[in-house]
Amino acid sequence: MLVSMKLQLIKENARKLKAQTLAIYYAARDPRMPFLVRVLAILVAAYALSPIDLIPDFIPIIGLLDDIIIIPAGLALIMCLTPPSVMESARLQAQEVAGKPVSYSAAVIIIIIWLVLLWVFARWVLTALNSSQFVQVHPGPLALIRSLGQRKI
Repeated sequence: MLVSMKLQLIKENARKLKAQTLAIYYAARDPRMPFLVRVLAILVAAYALSPIDLIPDFIPIIGLLDDIIIIPAGLALIMCLTPPSVMESARLQAQEVAGKPVSYSAAVIIIIIWLVLLWVFARWVLTALNSSQFVQVHPGPLALIRSLGQRKI
């Protein structure tokens, strides 16, 4: 009973944090927002929504400290610096979006785009490793493997 109440409280706090992050994102897009506060809001929202953390989450206890301290502190600072009218309009936009269903097809498209970009980057790196300039200075891993196959024993 006590564990389920704590779990419910954690879920509720996570939902509120997500709603505040979304509101900050919409506030940063508002032209009435001061420029430096807008930049700070974009950085905090990007950090909160990014899967990459300063301290990886798999490190016990310390890995979650950045999520527990940095994000709420950044959100609180931005909320204090944001004009009340901008914050109210951003909260309304966040509530509208939060009620909409998640688009899994959009997630699949984004994943495909990332995979294509990764493939293009890998091809570019392999081409650079096998270029004639690079091979003259350093044969590269593929050239070394080819030369091993051409040697006669």
